[in-house]
Amino acid sequence: MPKTLPTPKLVIFDCDGVLVDSEPASNQVLIENLARHGLKLTIEQSMEYFVGGTLSGVMARARSLGAELPEDWIAEVSAEIFARLRQEVPLMPGITELLARLDAEGIPVCVASNGSEEKMRITLGQNGLWERFHPLAMFSAQALGVAKPDPGLFLAAASHFGVQARDCLVIEDSGSGVTAAVRAGMRCLGFAPQEQGQTLAALGAEVFADMEEVPALLSI
Repeated sequence: MPKTLPTPKLVIFDCDGVLVDSEPASNQVLIENLARHGLKLTIEQSMEYFVGGTLSGVMARARSLGAELPEDWIAEVSAEIFARLRQEVPLMPGITELLARLDAEGIPVCVASNGSEEKMRITLGQNGLWERFHPLAMFSAQALGVAKPDPGLFLAAASHFGVQARDCLVIEDSGSGVTAAVRAGMRCLGFAPQEQGQTLAALGAEVFADMEEVPALLSI
């Protein structure tokens, strides 16, 4: 069982795959797009290669795997992903209740994502969370110029709230996010509702599979 530690003074949420269930749709678009550019992948391969990264990183990795991508590919695939996400992106199960519990305990929360604010406007805006986080509790790699696994995104969030890194808790679902949290000196819970928990644990996360588990892990 994961050990219980003191209650954090700031909880930092990743967006895609933690607050909203956007990864399946985004990766399906990637599969369809990359197939047109000469690279065929399964959904499992796409999730393994690309979850938690930036589109520039996806572009570089896809090219290394044989995709023939035009220079304006990021704009192309972003438009396709955003169009798909506008159709529907549900909240992850249990997030509404967890945020309400943190509010009741007076624990500040924020979101830190490798995605753009434009993407978060689409995904969080459908679910009533855009207004909650934007602009004072939203940290985007695109806006700040630093992306996970670099710890700078999380450290910027801690600095904004005046909280020491050791008093922050990060909730992540990707290897790059867990690595960023560990490098920042922050405790990290690795959300693994399916089967990626072993990878996240190896990187230093305390793995959990259901948002209902989080309050106990936070000693609230």
